[in-house]
Amino acid sequence: MFTVAAADLGDRSPHPPSPPGLPVRPEPPDRPASAGRPEPPGVRPARLGDAAALYALSRTFVRSGALRARTPRHYLSRVEDFLVAGGAERSRVRGCLALRGEGPATAVLYNFCVSPCSQGQGVGSQLLGAAFARARRRSVRVIFTATTGSAALFLRHGFVPVPAAEAPARWAAALDPARGSQVLRLTL
Repeated sequence: MFTVAAADLGDRSPHPPSPPGLPVRPEPPDRPASAGRPEPPGVRPARLGDAAALYALSRTFVRSGALRARTPRHYLSRVEDFLVAGGAERSRVRGCLALRGEGPATAVLYNFCVSPCSQGQGVGSQLLGAAFARARRRSVRVIFTATTGSAALFLRHGFVPVPAAEAPARWAAALDPARGSQVLRLTL
């Protein structure tokens, strides 16, 4: 079994783990998929009501060192960046990732994680497929990510290793050399 996690670089200030207890907000109705190809079955845009689950899922990977720590507030304020893979129970989040624009036709994929009990079941591939579709709808041509783990899933989906100097400067500057992140690029 492999661990899917990409470096989480959107919040540059180190935050101590935040106490649990995100505010509970009513979940808005499902949003229709954007024009173009919809997200694969089981993958949808995150909603405000998912913020607590995104935080909880990510904490597992933060503790292992695979992701950078984020506050619950980050998940609330950046929910529009996230896609989630759900389970049979509507409220369960099996995996997530975020895609953030970093300039003209460029985006960064971050906070990519799949719950350990859902790994090896295609959840990571579904999330990547949904992220690629979202990127195309937004006219993104290049996606960067960084991982501290095996890059095998990314390589299978067309990413190639590149020097950090090729990535968006602000994002690359936030990489922690002590973590040994590998930077990867996908040209759509």
